[in-house]
Amino acid sequence: MSTTIYGIKACDTMQKARAWLDGHGVAYAFHDYKTAGVTADKLKAWAGEVGWETLLNRNGTTFRKLADADKAGLTEAKAIGLMLAQPSMIKRPVLETRGGLLVGFKPEAYAARFG
Repeated sequence: MSTTIYGIKACDTMQKARAWLDGHGVAYAFHDYKTAGVTADKLKAWAGEVGWETLLNRNGTTFRKLADADKAGLTEAKAIGLMLAQPSMIKRPVLETRGGLLVGFKPEAYAARFG
């Protein structure tokens, strides 16, 4: 498996992560899940690896604007449904590598993975 970074092109955190990868000579493919989408199977696989709680971006405005009823009683199935309907609710970036997933951008985690 090659390295793929998933996210939204205009996101500031995505730009930082891509700049880090570029600056450290890491080859990667970019998948914009806002324009290209993401499958339920992909989200389920990610959730199986890191947990749906890690994938769901509860700090973003899209999640915060949800009705309280939609936020209440979250389960993996409900969270995946929300992320499929509105991909901006997926925490960014999601980096798939041979060593597994990294969710969110932390330079020290990237350095440990690619160092």
